[in-house]
Amino acid sequence: MTDRYAVFGNPIAHSKSPEIHARFAAQTGQDIQYERLLAPLDGFAASVRAFMHGGGKGANVTVPFKLEAYDLAGELTDRARAAGAVNTLSFENGAIRGDNTDGVGLVSDIVANAKVAIGGRRVLLLGAGGAARGVILPLLEQRPGQLVVANRTAARAQELAAQFDGRLQACAFEDLQGVFDLVVNATSASLSGDVPPLAPGLFGPQTLAYDMMYGKEPTAFMRFAALHGAHVRDGLGMLVEQAAEAFCIWRGVRPATAAVYADLRSQLQQP
Repeated sequence: MTDRYAVFGNPIAHSKSPEIHARFAAQTGQDIQYERLLAPLDGFAASVRAFMHGGGKGANVTVPFKLEAYDLAGELTDRARAAGAVNTLSFENGAIRGDNTDGVGLVSDIVANAKVAIGGRRVLLLGAGGAARGVILPLLEQRPGQLVVANRTAARAQELAAQFDGRLQACAFEDLQGVFDLVVNATSASLSGDVPPLAPGLFGPQTLAYDMMYGKEPTAFMRFAALHGAHVRDGLGMLVEQAAEAFCIWRGVRPATAAVYADLRSQLQQP
């Protein structure tokens, strides 16, 4: 019997998750069905429970429901607790387990695909919202030499840093100094074509500037970083890698990601 999975969001029509998981299933010989489900803004929990009671085995969760998914889960992984949000749900015997694969997706894309080491390096994370919080623990697990979280308001960055027992530093954008080996943009600035107010001297020839957003063209952040000498990469690989982690959680087998990434990149370049 075909196992059912879904991605919940609102809106959801743009989601590439069904295509990605269909490719993973074909590659690994897994018999699954994966669909997009539009949950009402005031009915996420009911939608998930209806899907689970209808035989669903698991689900991904995208905006704006990751916090509600966290509250819905009866059991949470350590990385879900650290993220304060859930993007992957597993259902078994009426129980709901919540996980967060965003951070491991980011790290996998940087370390395995971009071939950039994080261990011992100077890392800057831009933003102090949910996207930033979701990747801090996996970044710390790579043992960077320094992890700095910077935000428009220092207080919010400091509040986030306090949740991780002082294992990272926090400041406002204008207080940043020195060149970083890795700069990750977890702000929403790219959605509006903006760039966080950053000094050009934060970037150097050895810097990888990584934007969690992706699109047909480089983001404003990527263009700014490249102008000042950095290598750049967008978040398409993170999307594929976080999906691969969710697939492995559900099916116990890890799919290869390179061909799926290449196909999605090619589709983005099409007119």
